[in-house]
Amino acid sequence: MSDDKNDPNHDPKAVNISDVTPERPLKGKKTDIQNPELWQFPMNYPMSIIGHEGEHDTLLNEIKLILGSQFPDFDLASIEVKPSKTGRFHSARVNLYLTSAEQVNELYAALDNAKTVRMVL
Repeated sequence: MSDDKNDPNHDPKAVNISDVTPERPLKGKKTDIQNPELWQFPMNYPMSIIGHEGEHDTLLNEIKLILGSQFPDFDLASIEVKPSKTGRFHSARVNLYLTSAEQVNELYAALDNAKTVRMVL
């Protein structure tokens, strides 16, 4: 594929790999914050945790274990669990009080290792 716009084979919608590749390599693990200097701690941090299909009860239990161990003062009863429009998936919504980048990194690493968690937003 040519980058020359005068080339008759040039596709203006084409994306080059350099367009989506970060300018610098990722630091640390894939779950680590890449630019901690952009975060302002302490902060309230809303989060949606989406579970795998058919994992409603085990998703909630696993989230409670993770949040209970990392945030002892967090009110586990405040977790809101809602089904998707089709009912295939469930999401848990939480609002956490974060105090450091290390805390965020540990949380995302634990959620990444959770068997019932599909995605975190």
